[in-house]
Amino acid sequence: MNKTVLKSMEIIRVFFDEEKLTLFQIMEKTELPKTSAYRMAESLLELGFLDKDKDGAYRLGLIFLSLGNLVAERLDIRSAALPYMKNLRKETGEAVNLVIRDADEAVYIEKVDTQERVRVYTQIGRRAPLYGGACPRILLSFIDHQERERLIDSFEMLPYAERTPKDKDELRRLIKETRDAGWSISHSELENHSSAIAAPIFNHKGDIVAGISLVGPEVRFLDEAHVKNMITKLTEAAHHISIELGAKKTVDSTRQEEKIMKKLDKKHYKIN
Repeated sequence: MNKTVLKSMEIIRVFFDEEKLTLFQIMEKTELPKTSAYRMAESLLELGFLDKDKDGAYRLGLIFLSLGNLVAERLDIRSAALPYMKNLRKETGEAVNLVIRDADEAVYIEKVDTQERVRVYTQIGRRAPLYGGACPRILLSFIDHQERERLIDSFEMLPYAERTPKDKDELRRLIKETRDAGWSISHSELENHSSAIAAPIFNHKGDIVAGISLVGPEVRFLDEAHVKNMITKLTEAAHHISIELGAKKTVDSTRQEEKIMKKLDKKHYKIN
């Protein structure tokens, strides 16, 4: 392991039991030489992991408050979503994935596998580009416009499978359709012959915090009635999870049904 990282972690750990420490106290507790202790403490200060009061004593920085809230929120998402994910698997027969955004990628943090013999396997911890696949793209579609454009500008748009969006104009079109519909669907974008349908999960501030998806072999996503049923069940589940996370109850089921039927009539949402 990297020695600098380990020594930096040693310094951070001493604050688990102490609110404030001087440089001399840090040296005593870590047994680091003065030069090393000072250099690392000042680097952690510059990065926001440590703070320093007017007397020169160090303490943990406010970044840990943000990180703690982030970790807690993500754990809350998993515990809130899992019962709905299991029910979705029961009602649709398909695998269910839960995805969050990490910088410019999507990370799969929970899954419920299908009982079908033919399946699309997803590993927890897997990463995917935000521009490819229904669930990663749902995360991209509902973030702030300025942040979304910054990310789009940075993408290389690599072809992961046959139908990965080919350019940024196509991606922007798909994002608009996703925002209009409130859900997304993809075919052979991350893996050939696989399909996925995704819906957004929001928190109490109305920010997207996760995406939930049904995924399976493309052949099982050919039947329009089955797809319509999956979209209805999925968007309902996403809405209920959002409510558990503090989001307002705003979905009109009649309007949502109309959106589903309207979008299913569009060529993009069918397999050519």
